[in-house]
Amino acid sequence: MASSHSSSPVPQPNSSDAFFKKEMDATKRFRPVQSLPDVCPKEPTGDPSNLCDSPSLVVDQERWTIYHSKVNLPAALNDPRLAKRESDFFTKTWGVDFVDTEVTPSFYLPQITKEHFALYQQEIALREKVHERCKNICTPKDTFDRTLLHTHDKSRTDLEQVPKIFMKPDFALEDSLTFNTVLPWSHFSTAGGKGNRDAASSKLLQEKLSHYLDIVEVNIAHQISLRSEAFFHAMTSQHELQDYLRKTSQAVKLLREKISKIDKVMCEGSLRVLRLSLTRNNCIKVYNKLKLMATVHQTQPTVQLLLSTSEFVGALDLIATTQEVLQQELQGIHSFRHLGSQLCELEKLIDKMMIAEFSTYARNDLNRPLEDDCQILEEERLVSLVFGLLKQRKLTFYEIYGDEMINTAKNIIKQCVVNTVSQIEEIDTEVVVKLADQMRMMNFPQWFDLLKDIFSKFTIFLKRIKATLNTIRSVVFLVLDKNQKNRDLEDTLQKNSAKESSVDPEVAYLTHEGMFISDAFGEGEVLPAAADTTSQRNTSPNSEPCSSDSVSEPEGTTDSSSSKEQTSSSVTPGGVEMMISDDMKLTDLELVRLANNIQELLYNASDICHDRSVKFLMARAKDGFLEKLNSSEFVTLSRLMEGFILDTEQICGRKSMSLRGALQSQANRFVNRFHEERKTKLSLLLDNERWKQAEVPAEFQDLVDSVSDGRISLPEKKPAATEERKAAEFLIVEGQKYATVGTVLLLIRIILEYCQCVDNIPSITTDMLTRLSDLLKYFNSRSCQLVLGAGALQVVGLKTITTKNLALSSRCLQLIVHYIPIIRAHFEARLQPKQFSMLRHFDHITKDYHDHIAEISAKLVAIMDSLFDKLLSKYEVKAPVPSACFRNICKQMAKMHEAIYDLLPEEQTQMLFLRINASYKLHLKRQLAHLNVVNDGGPLNGLVTSDVAFYTGNLQALKGLNNLDLNMAEIWEQKR
Repeated sequence: MASSHSSSPVPQPNSSDAFFKKEMDATKRFRPVQSLPDVCPKEPTGDPSNLCDSPSLVVDQERWTIYHSKVNLPAALNDPRLAKRESDFFTKTWGVDFVDTEVTPSFYLPQITKEHFALYQQEIALREKVHERCKNICTPKDTFDRTLLHTHDKSRTDLEQVPKIFMKPDFALEDSLTFNTVLPWSHFSTAGGKGNRDAASSKLLQEKLSHYLDIVEVNIAHQISLRSEAFFHAMTSQHELQDYLRKTSQAVKLLREKISKIDKVMCEGSLRVLRLSLTRNNCIKVYNKLKLMATVHQTQPTVQLLLSTSEFVGALDLIATTQEVLQQELQGIHSFRHLGSQLCELEKLIDKMMIAEFSTYARNDLNRPLEDDCQILEEERLVSLVFGLLKQRKLTFYEIYGDEMINTAKNIIKQCVVNTVSQIEEIDTEVVVKLADQMRMMNFPQWFDLLKDIFSKFTIFLKRIKATLNTIRSVVFLVLDKNQKNRDLEDTLQKNSAKESSVDPEVAYLTHEGMFISDAFGEGEVLPAAADTTSQRNTSPNSEPCSSDSVSEPEGTTDSSSSKEQTSSSVTPGGVEMMISDDMKLTDLELVRLANNIQELLYNASDICHDRSVKFLMARAKDGFLEKLNSSEFVTLSRLMEGFILDTEQICGRKSMSLRGALQSQANRFVNRFHEERKTKLSLLLDNERWKQAEVPAEFQDLVDSVSDGRISLPEKKPAATEERKAAEFLIVEGQKYATVGTVLLLIRIILEYCQCVDNIPSITTDMLTRLSDLLKYFNSRSCQLVLGAGALQVVGLKTITTKNLALSSRCLQLIVHYIPIIRAHFEARLQPKQFSMLRHFDHITKDYHDHIAEISAKLVAIMDSLFDKLLSKYEVKAPVPSACFRNICKQMAKMHEAIYDLLPEEQTQMLFLRINASYKLHLKRQLAHLNVVNDGGPLNGLVTSDVAFYTGNLQALKGLNNLDLNMAEIWEQKR
């Protein structure tokens, strides 16, 4: 009936059934000229060779067969080629129930619903729209056979007579509108005199409907006639198919008989053996289970016995083993229903007992007499407590030890003060009640001895803490190492089990009555190989408790068989042997964090000792006691504190900054006072310095000699008998003579005191470097003000600043510059690499000193320059020779030489006079140019040459200047 939608008998693509058509091979598709798809695309050809094999569900289930075909039964029964329709074509062969019999749905064919074609509908929807659009635009291609065209047109014309309502897919007479349209009620009205007409209309309607039926049947018959040969050929193949089915049924019957015989002969006996073996194994399991229940029944008395001897770890292991047995192997046993909760309460009680026991141990360990004994108190007891706490995941037990450390540190200082005060008769404890006030009444030696005693007690205290914490950390690391070994063992067993699981896979999956045959064989063979089989089964995560428990184990090991845990022996650094069980439910991260916290507790112990020491120090420093210490006392105190700091760092492995900070604070105050005293002293010396050469006492020469080997240290005072040596005129430094003033000699000693203080107190190196730089800068600037700036005229009362004062000041500065590299090297050896940038202060100071020396030299040259300008501006070339001007110049040059020669080295003297000579030549050349005197060999030239020769002779006659190259020919050179 689908052909009624168009004139063509071929189903159109716009039909809704087009989406559910089976996709066929391109080589098996039929041309569109054929009206209906073939009922049996793979028709039998009648060849016996092709029909000898029965259809196979395994081979043919994926391809189309004749069993997939569906056809309209009324259309099949209407054979247009027969003169008389045989309605009993099927019934005469297969019975009268053939039409009404329901076909049982096949188990091999899936239930296909429209949801299976949803994806296909989505994909084809767009193509359908495009196809509909193209069909409306383009006329369909005429591919029909011209012979059939006339028949098709006639059929289409006949079908067009049938109303469209009969062709609708939702046609149903139950619908009132459809029913009224097909059968109008007006044709059945009998009212009035229209009865005959209505009867005629009804008859006409009946004939019309009959006519429509005939048209449809004719078209259906025509369509069937096009496929009649294939259809009836398929029906003739049913006889051969029945023969194949009958033969197959006989073969199946024969096969079943053979299988039944094989089952009786070969299988029943073996399976009976397997059943008996399983029954025996189950009996053994029941026996072992009863023994296990008897053992579990004794758990509580055993735990009480262990707790009475403080065996916490053993009690916890027993509780854990019993809990595991109850949960895995004895689960559901009514008599043990309350035992689990009782064990949990007992476990909580053990937790409290262990914490109280550990607190008592920490108190006893830390409050022992502080003698020179760092042995661990009851190491076995400590190890047992730590294992128990770790087993119970009480990972904060170290905080109890930390609290006890704080209290013990307070008591140590208090006890030391009480013991020291009790030995001092000057302190009346009845009048002065407070310990802090009693301590402040001590003098420095008494207080120093008290501090030394406190430091020694704290050192022993820290050593004990370190030994105890190291034992605790060793226990934690042993558990961590055990976890790592267990993981490695599990990996190895998993690899081995993976290899074993690949053997005989077919046998492993043969089943009988719901049980694996491989399990039955394994349980039958488990008795002679108990140890290996049990270990392998215990490591399997999917093993059942009923098949992997103590069935195959000897009776002697039944009590401990329910616990999967294993134990291994380990030894602590103290020699205590421990049994580590595998039930430590701690991750590696937790153990590492705990070990770090214990190590941090050791650092905290060092910080606690330092903090208490700082409070003790500050309590004594309230009245300014520490600031009043002299250098030697402060150095002694500093060395004691530095020694204690180094000892604690060596014990604990980390620097504690509190005591070091307090020492640094006191050191800074000491440095400030030290520096202010010496700067004030230097200021007073400079204000009273008359800048005359001073004699050098022997002790200062010894002081300088002690630095000559590169080491800066103050020499020890010699006996009075050796101090009768006379003072020297010059200070000898590495073979060079230095004429100095008294202030510079004392300044050198002050500098060495700074360096010596750095050696005694290394923590103040940077502060001392800054202060020493400030001192050197102060001396440079102040001496410049007094000499170059002529400040000494008002401060000291000098009449004038002479060239001798200037030369002496320059030589003093050169002496300080000589020691700056030595001072720099001394500080550099004591600074950290990141502090080397502070050494630039010495570079700046050296530059400032060199600039000052250069300014003094320039000042000396400027003095002679002004003299040359004054004298040579009045020079006249005339007799007598030498002229008075040149005689005066030579006299001033001799005075200059006399003033500086003994003060400055010969090389500096020569360089200075070369600069003076250059100034002299410049002024003479300018005056000769002014007088128009040229080097022409005339009388004026001769007079000038005689004067210059006189000047040259006198200058080279001075001591140390005989080889001076004066180059007087430059006075005649003319500017180009």
